[in-house]
Amino acid sequence: MPGHVLMSEFEIITDGGRRQRRSAEEKLRIVEETLDGRDSISAVARRHGVAPNLLYRWRKLMLEGGSVAVTGDDDVTSNKTVREMETRIRELERQLGRKTLEAEILKEALEKSRSKKPTLHALSLPKDGSR
Repeated sequence: MPGHVLMSEFEIITDGGRRQRRSAEEKLRIVEETLDGRDSISAVARRHGVAPNLLYRWRKLMLEGGSVAVTGDDDVTSNKTVREMETRIRELERQLGRKTLEAEILKEALEKSRSKKPTLHALSLPKDGSR
């Protein structure tokens, strides 16, 4: 066995295990670079030291929800979904109103029927008091 072994040189790059925190303005500036079409998203990501999938996520959030979404890094609900939910809420509120009105009408009818029963019962008795 030889006394020495030749090894090729490797460069190991580590990020120190820390996440970089980027301001909303910086995220927007980086995303805007991807929109001009001069460089690919991967090239822009490499230039700024950002993972391409993260840059794709920022871009998607910005295109769907604008700068507010990128700032908060939250999922975005599309305008179409919001409109559908608002329409559904209005329909449910309308149905609730109708059911509430029906319940009130039935409650009044029940109260009236209870108040009329003794009167109808008294009127149905024979005049001589026998049953």
